[in-house]
Amino acid sequence: MTVFLGLGIAGIALLVLCLVFDGVLEGLFDGVGVFDGLFEGVLSLPVVAGFASMLGFGGAIVLGTTGLGAGGATAVGAAAGAGAGWLTWKFSRALMRDQTAATPRGDDLVGTAGAVVTAIPVGGYGEVLLQLAGQPVKFAAKSAVAITRGTEIWVEAALSPTSVAVRPVRR
Repeated sequence: MTVFLGLGIAGIALLVLCLVFDGVLEGLFDGVGVFDGLFEGVLSLPVVAGFASMLGFGGAIVLGTTGLGAGGATAVGAAAGAGAGWLTWKFSRALMRDQTAATPRGDDLVGTAGAVVTAIPVGGYGEVLLQLAGQPVKFAAKSAVAITRGTEIWVEAALSPTSVAVRPVRR
């Protein structure tokens, strides 16, 4: 039973190392001949850790509660380990396929309306409040003409990730 418990604890320790170092352990084997690409799918370290821990703990439970012996405990533990490894692999594949919305870029601001927060002098910078992905965000703003506080503006160009070129809205 000690061997099974040791294997289960080693699997849990390997899983913790995989989570803490986030792929560093898998990166150790990248590009090394026979290991190249081996740890990217079914034989990733989280899958191996799940298999090893379930083999150990499943075998220990069977050995301690039934009279099957070491062979039966190993077989049941291996089946439980295969199930845990398969579930880990499927879960990690589902997480890898998870898509998020596109990250907004500065160019997405061109053509949007906003308001001047800090007056914009000719040739200088002021501040404008714009909506970026539904959130109000302040940007440094430059304009060819002076614009007073509270004036509605249009964004003409994104000068940098934090600044825009604007013009007042004419009605």
